[in-house]
Amino acid sequence: MAGRFIEVEGLGKQYEAAAPGTPPALQGVTLAIGQGEFVAVMGPSGSGKSTFMNIVGLLDTPTAGAYRLNGKDVAGLSTDELAHVRNRVFGFVFQGFNLLKRISAAENVALPMVYSGTGGAERRRRAQELLAKVGLGAYGDALPARLSGGQQQRVAIARALANHPQLILADEPTGNLDTQTSNEIMDFLTSLNRETGVTILLVTHENDIAQYARRLIRFKDGRVVHDGPVTREPQPAAREKVAP
Repeated sequence: MAGRFIEVEGLGKQYEAAAPGTPPALQGVTLAIGQGEFVAVMGPSGSGKSTFMNIVGLLDTPTAGAYRLNGKDVAGLSTDELAHVRNRVFGFVFQGFNLLKRISAAENVALPMVYSGTGGAERRRRAQELLAKVGLGAYGDALPARLSGGQQQRVAIARALANHPQLILADEPTGNLDTQTSNEIMDFLTSLNRETGVTILLVTHENDIAQYARRLIRFKDGRVVHDGPVTREPQPAAREKVAP
């Protein structure tokens, strides 16, 4: 494993509003993720995978255990420092795209740069550059409603890359997309990981999407029940060749 980028030890999360007797959302989770890894996180609904993702992305806080990012305990970060990490270290991609409907694709991509203080001319230049990178160079002025679901997700990925993040957190990024578009999005993320070394943490419930990762972490009842290399499944064409 490359240098430890994310480390969690004894991580736990208990929601105060949970019904009496409800088990913790996370309990005793200990693992490390190295810089440059491509990790898929799976598990049934309520298994804790999204809670884990939210804690890693500093969108939620644990009630037990420790979380270290680049060797630094995030519990000691101030509010401003947490905001800086979310804006400059992480890039977020969600199932619902989360684009602002009344501004153009380029303006959506530029939003994280507004909060990081990047000048207007540089924001416009980089937003257009990123749209070209995801194959949407001709759509900078288009409103999200004029784009297909796959195109909107590409805009969301471009936005996630705006501030040169070290980690992409992708929560069901293909959940609203057809198979062909899903494969195109995952091919792009795979190339991005391979060519730039950006770490990718992908939450999915689809086995074929998890196949794009190199490591699989599986949750059940708030605990890690599997952590190891992704086992490649034979492609349908290969199965047909050996079928009687």
